[in-house]
Parts: sequence; C-alpha cells; structure tokens
Amino acid sequence: MSSTATAHRLLAVGLRSAALLDIAMAAAAFVATLAQLSHGGFGLPRFGPRPPGHGDIDALGAVLAACSTLPLLAWRRFPLGVFAATTAAGAVLAVLDRPRDLMLGPVVALYLLAASRGRHPPWTWRRPALVAGLLVAYLGAAAVARGAFPTTVLSHSGLAWAVAWFAGERTRLRQEHVAEVTERAQRAERDAQRAERDAQRAERDAERERLLAAAEERARIARDLHDSAGHAISVIAVRAGAARLRHHQDTDRSLAALEAIEELARHTVDEIDQLVGALRDEGAPTGAVGLALLDLLIARHAAAGLEVTLVASGTPRPPGAAADQAAYRLLQEALTNAARHGAGSARIELAYGDTQVELTVTNPVPAGRAPRPGGGHGMIGMRERVTLLGGGLHAERANGTFRVRARIPYGGHPG
Repeated sequence: MSSTATAHRLLAVGLRSAALLDIAMAAAAFVATLAQLSHGGFGLPRFGPRPPGHGDIDALGAVLAACSTLPLLAWRRFPLGVFAATTAAGAVLAVLDRPRDLMLGPVVALYLLAASRGRHPPWTWRRPALVAGLLVAYLGAAAVARGAFPTTVLSHSGLAWAVAWFAGERTRLRQEHVAEVTERAQRAERDAQRAERDAQRAERDAERERLLAAAEERARIARDLHDSAGHAISVIAVRAGAARLRHHQDTDRSLAALEAIEELARHTVDEIDQLVGALRDEGAPTGAVGLALLDLLIARHAAAGLEVTLVASGTPRPPGAAADQAAYRLLQEALTNAARHGAGSARIELAYGDTQVELTVTNPVPAGRAPRPGGGHGMIGMRERVTLLGGGLHAERANGTFRVRARIPYGGHPG
C-alpha cells in the first residue's frame, strides 16, 4: 500500500510539473510574440520611423497572437493539431500585414511535434508533407500581404523551422536512447532478480531433497535396526530357553547354546553400532548384508530349533545392492516371525526371474492364535522396503499357514 501511494504521489507531482512547464512555455511564447508585434518584426530597423500600422497592437492582433501561442498548452495530447492551429494563426497575421518574418508559436510547436513523435506509428511522408505545406501556406500569406516574394520571411522562418525540426528529432532520438538504455537496465535487473529467485528456489529444492533423502535413509536404518535386533532377540530367547531346559540333562549342548547366544549377541551389537553410527553420521557405512548370507541366517534359525526348508529355482543373478539387502532383510524378518509366532517350521521359495526375484516364506501357525493388527512393525517395514524398490508384497493367513510373498526388481534402488 505504501509503495502504491508513493507511486501515485510521484505521478501527481510529475503531472503538475509538466502542466506548469507547459503554462510557462506558452506564456513566454505569447509575451515574445506581443513584443515582436509591438516592435514591428525582426526585419524592421530598431530606430527611425516605422511604416504605418507597424508597432501597434490592436485587439485582433492580440487575439491572433494568443491563437498562435496559447494552443501550446495542449501539445501533449494534440501535437500535430497544435502545430497546424498555431501556423494557421500566424498565416492570418501575415495576411493582415502584421509582423510576420518569424512566428514563435509555430516554431515551438514544430519542435515539440518532432520531439514527441514516437516509434509507433512508423514514420511516413505525410507528416513532412504537412509541415512543408503549412510552411508554403505561411510564406504564401506573407507574399500576398507584401505583393512580392517574402525573402526575409523565408530566410527567418525557414531557417527557424529547420532548426526546430532537427532539434526536435535530436531530442526525440536522445530520449529514445535513454529509454532504451533504461529499459535494458530494468530488463537486466529483472533477469538478475529472476535468476536469484530461481537460484533460491533451486537451493530450497535441493535442501528439501536432502532432508527427504536423509529422512528416507533414517527410516531404512530404523527398519534395519528393527530387523536385526528382532531377529537376534528372537534367536537368543529360543536358544536361551533351550539351554535352560537342557542344563541338567545335557551340559555340553547347553554350553554350546550359550556360546552361540554369546556370538550372536556380539554380532548383533556390532551391527547395531554400525546402524546407530549411520544415524549420527549420514556418510557412515551401514554394513553389507544380502542373499549371500542366507545360508548363515538359515543355520542360526535351525540351531535355534526352527526347521527351515529352502527351494530355489531359476538362474541366480546379482540383484543389485539395495535389492539384495532388502531380500535378505525380508527373509530375516519372515523367519523371525515364523520362529516367534509359528509352529516350528518354515519354507522359503526363492525364484530368480528375468527382471525380478520372487520370495515366498510359508510357515504353519498354531490354531487359535489371533493375528496382530496390521501385521506389526516388521510387516510394515517389509512392505516399505519392497515398495521403495518398485516391487510388491502380499501377506495372508489361511488354512493354518501364514504366507509372505514379495517380488523385488533387479537393480532396484530406493526412490
């Protein structure tokens, strides 16, 4: 609001200044014309007797002097009309045998006409022809009044009109140059501002992408942490229970179970340290796991008492780092769920296709045990992993079995 009000005030001040300038210019031309009429014209001697009728300003002469100068007040709206009106009034003065060798009103009007001509409409021959025609009419009126060729009027008025015309053209060209330079500077400033806004927008977008990538990475690490810790705790709980039950009956097997628990706990602690370190430092490695460790994963669960069957089909091929890790974590979580909530066995079907690998884990579940709402955090994490890689996951419980089926494209990467 303040900038708009300031602009309005500046516009009002500019309009008032222009109006005052036009008034001063018209008044000065009018006074100079009256002085010329009272003097008797520039072509008459300043001293000595004057011809009859010269130097006397009557009412008609004053009116015609006003008509040849005061229309300058409207030159901004009608530059060509003002020039024609002032020239016509000067021609009438010449016909009435008033001093006519140089009329100031038409000269000023011609300068303003040339200076105010814009780029549009384009320049044509009509305007110079009109100016030349009015000059011929003015000279003809002077010739009729004198009864001879108006040499003095031609030399004075012709020279004055030519100077006014070329001065107006020069002023116009200079104004156009200044306007063009100003426009170029404003355009450059706008381009610079636009470039700065684009740079700021790009910086904000990059920051947003960085924060989003960081959030996705933290979510992935959180899923890894859940899978790793959940798997380890599940195996530790099963083996610790078995060791407790067999402690008095088979001390050697109980000791072996405790050693396995110790080894798994240390491995899990190291993996958790890596994951937590990655949360604190985005550039820290999170540890590489994949289907190459599937046999070790099955062995751990088998040692904990879970009977695992693996059926593989197709030609194995490297699925890509992200897809390989996601497949391993999915099998890890599915086997952990089978050990915790199943009936002691699980079947893994691993099918390598042309564009994707398909994983299916099936395990029996005890009758009467209600499924967890939404599948728990582990199921949510598995679905997120597969979805981010462009794959799909389906889990169902039917006929006393729980089945998890997933497809993961080769070369998938979190998007």
